[in-house]
Amino acid sequence: MVEEMEKMVTKEGVENSSSINNAGEGSEAEEGAIFSGDLDDAEVAKALAPPPPRHSLEHAWTFWFDNPSAKQKQATWGSSIRPLYIFSSVEDFWSVYNNIHHPSKLAVGADFHCFKNKIEPKWEDPLCSNGGKWTACFYRGKSDTSWLYTLLAMIGEQFDYGDEICGAVVNVRTKQEKIALWTKNAANEAAQLSIGRQWKEFLGYKDAIGFIFHEEAKRLDRGAKNRYTV
Repeated sequence: MVEEMEKMVTKEGVENSSSINNAGEGSEAEEGAIFSGDLDDAEVAKALAPPPPRHSLEHAWTFWFDNPSAKQKQATWGSSIRPLYIFSSVEDFWSVYNNIHHPSKLAVGADFHCFKNKIEPKWEDPLCSNGGKWTACFYRGKSDTSWLYTLLAMIGEQFDYGDEICGAVVNVRTKQEKIALWTKNAANEAAQLSIGRQWKEFLGYKDAIGFIFHEEAKRLDRGAKNRYTV
């Protein structure tokens, strides 16, 4: 499952999928030559070879970031959330993931989201408004692996009710980090319980996790109680 997604492409594979390198950059090109510097036949053939095929994902996804310094300047909740990058292939995912900070390196107060493209990580989004979220908690600096496994399970369509999933967010706070998995239809108990159980299995998470309806979370603020628990 998750391991298969990890093996589909390595860092080396991502690097090899980049465009032609500027071999010999800085040297003077011979008149009429295309490549500068001294390239043998094998190097020329490698440079001219077509890029390897990309592994398309079933859905396109968007990374969003909520900067903690920007939050202090905004009057409206959610107005500081910004889309960072849209990806639709395994290679694109790794090229971004390998060049961004993981949760343990983010500033306290930061929120980092990965949602299906065109779904905003807000309660008000039409596809989120009737949904809810599962939440798993971790000690500060200990959520990196679980965050990666959550992303791989989502974009790799490992959930039986994958269509129910909107996206995931990791919240970095002073004493802990929380990963939440957002879903579309909170009232679909069978789907939510299936997602919660599978998520725990993917993460190897031993503690109980709870599911809260977005509508109740908005109405009761921090007093919302878990509707489902696994």
